[in-house]
Amino acid sequence: MKAMIFAAGLGTRLKPWTDSHPKALAPVNRKPLLQRNIEYLRSYGIDEIIINLHHFADQIRDFLISHNYFGCHITLSYETDKPLETGGGLKKAGWFFNEPGIVMNADILTNLDITAFKKFHLQNKPLVSLAVTKRNSARKFVFNANGQLCGWKNSKTGEEKISIDSKYTVAKAFSGIQIVGPELFPLIEENGVFSLVDLYLRLAKNHPILAYDHSDDLLIDVGKPDSIKEAEKLFL
Repeated sequence: MKAMIFAAGLGTRLKPWTDSHPKALAPVNRKPLLQRNIEYLRSYGIDEIIINLHHFADQIRDFLISHNYFGCHITLSYETDKPLETGGGLKKAGWFFNEPGIVMNADILTNLDITAFKKFHLQNKPLVSLAVTKRNSARKFVFNANGQLCGWKNSKTGEEKISIDSKYTVAKAFSGIQIVGPELFPLIEENGVFSLVDLYLRLAKNHPILAYDHSDDLLIDVGKPDSIKEAEKLFL
C-alpha cells in the first residue's frame, strides 16, 4: 500500500509558527507532525509515500534529506505557483497511485488501525473510503443508512450540499484520512485549485463513497496552537 501526505497548505490557523515554517514541521513533544505521520505509516509497513509541498517547501525537503527520508521511498510533489488544495493536490499526484493508497493531512494525528481500514476498503470496494468520527465539528459529511456519502453540511452557516436524497441520514466529521484507488483519477474532471469535498459530492451521485467510522480511536487536528498542547498529552 502507498500513501500521500498533504503538506502544501499555508497553515494560517497555526500562526505565528507558519509565518516562518511549514505547518507540517510544527513540533509535538519535540517531534514534527510530518515525522510522526511518516513513522505512523511505516509502523504499518507503508514506505512508499508522496508528499505535496508549497509553503516553505525547501524546509520540508531539507528536513527529509537530513533524516535520510526516515528510511522510506519518498517522492515530493511541488505545487510551485500556489497550493492546489486537497483536490488539485491529489490529482497532480494521481500518477503515483497504481494501487489503493491512504491519503492523509499532515496535521492529523491518530491511532486509526490502517490494517482494518484497508480491509474495509478491499471488502466493500468503494471508489473512496472516508475515515469519519462522531466528534463535534461544524462541517460534516452526510451519509445514508448504508454509509454512502449523500451530502455535506455546515451547522454554523446552515449551508448544505445534497448529492443523493435520503430519508435517513447521519452526519459525521471527516478525519482528513481516506483510501483511494487508481480508478478514481480518470473520473476527476476538475482542474487547478479545488477541494476534494466538491469532487466527492459530485462523484457520489454515481459511485459508492463510503464512511469508515473509527470514533473509538484517538484523533486530533493539530491546526491551532492550543491543539498542539492537547496533542502533547495524547502523543508522547
